[in-house]
Amino acid sequence: MAAEPSIRSKAWAIFDRICADAAPEGGHTNPWVRDVDGTVRYEPDFPVLQRLLGVPLYLEAPTTTGVPALALDVWVSYELRRAGFAPDATWPRAEHPRILPAAIANLLRALKGKERAQLAKRLASPTPMKGVVSASANILGKNYLKQVDVVMSDWDTGPELLISTKRMDSSFGKNAANRVEESYGDAKNLRLRHPLAALGFVYGLRSTILTEEPKKARWLIDLLQKLGREDDAYHAVALIMIEYGEDLASASTRDDAADDGDADNPFVAAGIDDDSLQGDGEEVPATAVDEALANLPSVKIRHDAVPVGLNPARFLELMIRRVIDATPVDRHEDARERLATPL
Repeated sequence: MAAEPSIRSKAWAIFDRICADAAPEGGHTNPWVRDVDGTVRYEPDFPVLQRLLGVPLYLEAPTTTGVPALALDVWVSYELRRAGFAPDATWPRAEHPRILPAAIANLLRALKGKERAQLAKRLASPTPMKGVVSASANILGKNYLKQVDVVMSDWDTGPELLISTKRMDSSFGKNAANRVEESYGDAKNLRLRHPLAALGFVYGLRSTILTEEPKKARWLIDLLQKLGREDDAYHAVALIMIEYGEDLASASTRDDAADDGDADNPFVAAGIDDDSLQGDGEEVPATAVDEALANLPSVKIRHDAVPVGLNPARFLELMIRRVIDATPVDRHEDARERLATPL
């Protein structure tokens, strides 16, 4: 009897279907919109984000699985593909394996028949060759390797975009300061080695903090705004305020539970621990995905509780424009074309 797929594998299968349904045959909508006054702005696909955020709730995935935070990574990468960046260039990719260098992707496309099938099988193995494909991207900063959640990089450019994500659904008083302080240090570490890369930070926060700990909420929001103003830290910071019913909160997300599942594994980030695909790539029946999609819990995004400076739309626009501005005109041509032809 085949083993039951892991929660992480189930989550990836549902995430992939949501993104595929939103972009049939890889045809993403253009996120750039021109207002009546001529202003061009970025319009994120928030309905996709809401569906992605419903997946860990449906699966009752503990924070220790990394699935709740993974929903943010998947959405940010999806938005970069909407902006016109190459599907293989934005990590995590929309298919397994999640981290695949462009050179390997080009080789796979160039091969035919038996050779292509053999390489594809090897790349999709749960235990691939180390350093070829991976479940996470480890980027060397000034002083140490940092596991970065959303990445655009190639051998001839180095990192062009580095986005870290964090999520907190409970235990605000215990962990809020720690997560932000860690992120500030990580920003300086990455910025000093990669000054031209667009460096960003996305923080997912459950809206219950607004009523349970309003003072902590004001302090945290103020601190996040300051993170995006430092000359040697992040170029932009986004806050995603997540609202869902108390009946959907699993035991792992209640206030009396530890909330360290979103923290990076320092040994994996340093290249010391095993960097496996963490269950990704296991086969999940299509019927299970269909059932999940039909029963995803309702999740709302509280835009009213987020200051303009932390608006996700502003964040994505700043990051995308920074990548385009820092590269020659013959790079990222599809992204440039989409920006030049807003809806």
